[in-house]
Amino acid sequence: MTRPVRVLSLYEGLFAGGARVLHTNVVTALHRGGTQEHRVLSIASQAAREGTVQRMEDDLRHRWLTDAGVAVWTLGRTAGSVPPAPEDFSDAELERAAELVADADVILTLKEQPLGLLLALERRGWLSDAAIAACLHRSDPTHSGPAMRWISELAASGRLTSTISCAHSTSDAYARFTGPATSRIVIPNGVDTRRFRPDGIDRARMREELGLGPGTPVVLFAARFDAMKDPELFLGSVAAHAARDGNAQYLLCGAGMTPENPALVEAMARAGVPAERMRLLGIRDDMPSVYRTADVVALTSAFGEASPLCLIEGAASGAIPVTTPVGDAARNIRGFGVVTPRDPAAIAAAWAKVISRRDVHRAAALAARPRLSDERMLHAYRFAIEGLAGVAEVAA
Repeated sequence: MTRPVRVLSLYEGLFAGGARVLHTNVVTALHRGGTQEHRVLSIASQAAREGTVQRMEDDLRHRWLTDAGVAVWTLGRTAGSVPPAPEDFSDAELERAAELVADADVILTLKEQPLGLLLALERRGWLSDAAIAACLHRSDPTHSGPAMRWISELAASGRLTSTISCAHSTSDAYARFTGPATSRIVIPNGVDTRRFRPDGIDRARMREELGLGPGTPVVLFAARFDAMKDPELFLGSVAAHAARDGNAQYLLCGAGMTPENPALVEAMARAGVPAERMRLLGIRDDMPSVYRTADVVALTSAFGEASPLCLIEGAASGAIPVTTPVGDAARNIRGFGVVTPRDPAAIAAAWAKVISRRDVHRAAALAARPRLSDERMLHAYRFAIEGLAGVAEVAA
């Protein structure tokens, strides 16, 4: 193939989330590389999630795509808690999607939720012969709702060429829903270490902006307000840790992490956390600066996590990851992070231990930066997509 490989990525929507950050980084980097021409179709133009309404045009990922010259289209829907089923799409939506799909050599879906659109096209006979790969970013398919059936149906039809998983736990979990005819590729997450890096001046500036002293212990929770992330466990851990450390401060950022979210305010009250020591930052466009501010980047997820991006973004910026045992988290932070049981007292004790030796832990995290870099990941995605395009050519 002498022309660039034409790649269409299907998003459920463009809104805050680690998987969207990761996939968008891949799309923009490979598009800029010149050997692949990437385009994006977002089913939704806005999302009503975690107590917020997020417009596609306001999203940082949308700006990254358009700044890189990636064409972005949308069907104009509103994303909610349940993705649209194959029978929910109108004739006009399917005709538009069919036009874009027909102009692609490879179709990537960000997670399994957009597969409902491809199934709708398949049932109409409007799905092209392009290779299809589902890019998967969670370790528990049973929490995917109806999308779990869609990935099984598309695999059974022979139309799902491959899965590309960000974690071994993800690939293994989805294997029973896709069968042996669907190839399985694992590409662990990586981050742009030029962007996520330590910066003492920026750390001091950000701490001053947030009213934090230079030596104040800071724990960061970078997650959306969602049961998967288990904010109740995080807040219970804050209450336990604050009782033993009178100086520590706690940052919460992500969709729904604002005083305007009544569910969060109620959860804080139930946990008995010291409100004056909490900073509710909401969705941020300056995550490298937020990570640099912290000593600990905490994750308390209950299920579904595969290769949590916040842990390696934080570590590359100088924060020490402390996480519950989900997905490939333990594998990803081996040698510089801490894995804890799902218990507030144990989590609080881990935070305290890490903070007491933060210089040692921070040095270990920064030493791991080369292995966290996205260069390996981008090379693997480039190779996988070119292989998929070759498969499509042979099939044609």
